[in-house]
Amino acid sequence: MSSTADFRNGMTIVVDGDLYSIVEFLHVKPGKGGAFVRTKLKGLRTGRVIDRTFRAGEKVEQARIDRRKMQYLYRSGEQLYFMDTSSYEQIPLSVEQVGDAVSFLAENIEVQVLFHGNEVIGLEMPIFVELRIKQTDPGLRGDTASGGSKPATLESGAVVQVPFFIEIDDRIKVDTRKGIYVERVK
Repeated sequence: MSSTADFRNGMTIVVDGDLYSIVEFLHVKPGKGGAFVRTKLKGLRTGRVIDRTFRAGEKVEQARIDRRKMQYLYRSGEQLYFMDTSSYEQIPLSVEQVGDAVSFLAENIEVQVLFHGNEVIGLEMPIFVELRIKQTDPGLRGDTASGGSKPATLESGAVVQVPFFIEIDDRIKVDTRKGIYVERVK
């Protein structure tokens, strides 16, 4: 058990029997009445964000989340297959369980799969991934590195805006949090 004084962003707690991650929190001390903590919580199973207020010092159950390093292998229909890098055990996850991260998955990318007991509750992508450009329009003569951008389809299927000098088969670094181009990889 933890109290509201232990809250930090990213902490996982149990509220009404469901798992939530703390997105943000604010300790409030009004001039009249007791102090309280206002939070935004993201449901780990549903992805839904809720607002919740706790009394200051209220006890809250902290959930134990295990992170296992796994490698993405392949996709078969609506199932994505991952392999535990230490035990070589393979597990299938649905596209729903993986969420938005599915658009940046390419073979052999290592991710953190989140477990609560034996239940898979989510997936954490690395902040940056290197992916190959599968399709993009050719740049026009005279285009420079600083001027404008064009859409490019990555090997994972995601579409990102890239500078005009990027060509098919180039490898680029992508920020998975925002889904944006960072730099070309040599």
